Amino acid sequence: MGNFRFYRRVSIFPGLSVNVSKSGPSLTVGMRGAHVTLGAKGIRKTVGIPGTGIYYTSHSGYHSGAHSAHVEQPISERQQTTAHAIAQLIMLICIIGGVALAIALVGSIAGGTGS
Repeated sequence: MGNFRFYRRVSIFPGLSVNVSKSGPSLTVGMRGAHVTLGAKGIRKTVGIPGTGIYYTSHSGYHSGAHSAHVEQPISERQQTTAHAIAQLIMLICIIGGVALAIALVGSIAGGTGS
């Protein structure tokens, strides 16, 4: 005995289509030979040689099994404090760089209009 299958693809415009099946809707972006499908089960990336039946598919997402053996370990208070200090330092460097860039731009504009 077999099982019932249902699948329908609706092309929105070239390179973008909506797929409807028993497992739910999904969105496919790409062209023949290389596309990415985003659906309820995760993200599926497929590349292949059109017309040959040769293709490679990778799947990542909720049911890929890629993260099933991984157990999150909480970071220690010391590691968290170090991470915050590094983030603050990077933010300070970005702010100083932005201010220096703004001063340089204002200086070049002011110097250019005085002539």
